[in-house]
Amino acid sequence: MADVKRVVLAYSGGLDTSVILKWLQTTYGCEVVTFTADLGQGEELEPARKKAELLGIKPEHIFIEDVREEFVSDYVFPMFRANALYEGLYLLGTSIARPLIAKKQIEIARKVGGDAVSHGATGKGNDQVRFELSYYALEPEIKIIAPWREWDLRSREQLIAFAESHQIPIAKDKRGEAPFSVDANLLHSSSEGKVLEDPAVEAPEFVYQRTIAPEDAPDRPAYITVGFEKGDAVSIDGEALSPASLLTRLNALGKENGIGRLDLVENRFVGMKSRGVYETPGGTILLKAHRGIESITLDRGAAHLKDEIMPRYAELIYNGFWFSPEREMLQALIDKSQEMVTGDVRLKLYKGNVEVVGRSSPYSLYNQDLVTFEEGAVAYDHRDAAGFIKLNALRLRTLGSRARKIGG
Repeated sequence: MADVKRVVLAYSGGLDTSVILKWLQTTYGCEVVTFTADLGQGEELEPARKKAELLGIKPEHIFIEDVREEFVSDYVFPMFRANALYEGLYLLGTSIARPLIAKKQIEIARKVGGDAVSHGATGKGNDQVRFELSYYALEPEIKIIAPWREWDLRSREQLIAFAESHQIPIAKDKRGEAPFSVDANLLHSSSEGKVLEDPAVEAPEFVYQRTIAPEDAPDRPAYITVGFEKGDAVSIDGEALSPASLLTRLNALGKENGIGRLDLVENRFVGMKSRGVYETPGGTILLKAHRGIESITLDRGAAHLKDEIMPRYAELIYNGFWFSPEREMLQALIDKSQEMVTGDVRLKLYKGNVEVVGRSSPYSLYNQDLVTFEEGAVAYDHRDAAGFIKLNALRLRTLGSRARKIGG
């Protein structure tokens, strides 16, 4: 790819991506355009602009964008309509952010005439796959530069030495070896590596950044009501909120009640197992609330079908296939199921736990007259159950008869 002229780099302003920026300039002799996304990671982004300028990037080629509302409304909420959990536990906080970053990079490449894109994902992880599948889906002929698969910088010491030799400023607190790596956005934080690599050892408390320990949470439960319209959360305690504002509020509630911690050994798409510590306080509350409103608004067949396809949907997101036709097909089915998923869910938050304690909807399928044990004029005749049971037992009785004959 010696003919690369202009590359759009996913740039955080940290040590790794700053080294990548300079490496792209020196190795490819190309012009670098930076894109920094505010995904709600909780960091000030203006230093990234200043650092990019210091490294010779033209002001018009430095893109910093607040994408929090788009992230939640167009990526997080559609995923939560599916109740997506990877391997039954992981709320996909890192996975769901990558296609949005990739989409923005491609949009910028088109705007500035870029012929390549670049990212800072390593050659062992899932993120390289997620970024690059998204790039190719949106711009099939785009050139991709993945420095961690090309260069010979294999340690933090080598990165720092490269930075020093090219006058890249390094904060004092960044010179030491980090005890673990962190990825964060409005949905979650993910911690991996170093002190967390032995899955037999409990994660130290200092790893957790977005939640207090459940045992330190208040001794009295907190009650909240989440309002839904067509499968998406729209209010908390009757106050209408934008998608990002709502998730931010749920994050605060989850944090102070010790909700959303997960210590997981998962199967990476690239073929190895990895141990991660995830914190998804608001997302954990949102998932429980969404299932609560679905419990009274979804028909049994629709609800069970959703549960059957959910693992496939979650795997597609985890593996980087957000822009695939099969994910979009599943999304259409899921979104169809949400047309009547409207109403309120009352939740009890207490020391790391979320419980649904009430739910109501103008489209509720729950019929108290049908389920009550009291006798009354209802549309259910107990005597009908006998025929229902016999019909369902027909194949079991046939199998039982055969077994008796064989057994003799």
